[in-house]
Amino acid sequence: MIDVTLENFETEVIAASMQVPVLVDFWAPWCGPCKVIGPLLEKLELEYAGRFKLVKIDSDQEQQLAAAFGIRSIPTCILLMGGQPVDGFMGALPEGKLKEFLDKHLPPAEDLPEEEVEAAPEAPAGSDVQLEQLQHAVATDPANDDARFSYVKALMLAGRMEEAKTAFAPVVDKVALVRRFDSLQRVMEAMAYAATPEANAQALDARIAANKRDFEARFGRAQLLAARQQWTESMDELLEILMRDKAWNDEAARKLYIAIIDLIEPPRPKVADGQIPPDDPVVATYRRRLSSVVLS
Repeated sequence: MIDVTLENFETEVIAASMQVPVLVDFWAPWCGPCKVIGPLLEKLELEYAGRFKLVKIDSDQEQQLAAAFGIRSIPTCILLMGGQPVDGFMGALPEGKLKEFLDKHLPPAEDLPEEEVEAAPEAPAGSDVQLEQLQHAVATDPANDDARFSYVKALMLAGRMEEAKTAFAPVVDKVALVRRFDSLQRVMEAMAYAATPEANAQALDARIAANKRDFEARFGRAQLLAARQQWTESMDELLEILMRDKAWNDEAARKLYIAIIDLIEPPRPKVADGQIPPDDPVVATYRRRLSSVVLS
């Protein structure tokens, strides 16, 4: 069980749900039913041996996240898969009902090799399968820009940069025509910068402390943070540039900011009955922040 805040939400919930289902428990210290369901969920997380990940969000302390999910009462639990909410429930359900809810969505334990079940917390099953499916989609239809973007993005998020560069190479000429390919290239450039001697975090921090308008140092720090997949911290640094000079270096800060949004935004699932799935809270928040700065 992990306590989640706005700062680690993208990593612990959105990114994690791309690998394994994540159950988010919205609670508060004063909530009696929360004290009943909390231990049951923690018990089931252990029993299910890596088939899902449990995180807890204090709705009083993290009101922005609670509002983003439309939480109206607690406890409320939301299950995310592939970066998107897929189901949820309110109230302190008994253990049997909790198991019914989980079993409806989670892959059966017998479908996982024994060694994968044991290793699930460290290396969740499914990531290799997802990459293989995307690789097959690209191989089957090399002109499918959506499939190629998703494949390169997945490789980058998995830290497999050499493979990402190889998969990206056939569409480099499209960078000026396809914005999402431009976004991939900008994040790749940030990762390349992180491997240079200039990408010294202490030196960059010292330069910024001495001169808050040292945009080159701020941009370097933002690239370094992006290379570490500290996405929100990187965008925060880019906002510091944008608040002072929106047009600096041919709008480099805005363009990298948008590139990060493109990279971290989860795919929109198909929905039934005319329902509109909620936007990813982190992406929605940082889109609003960009708009408020750019339009100010």
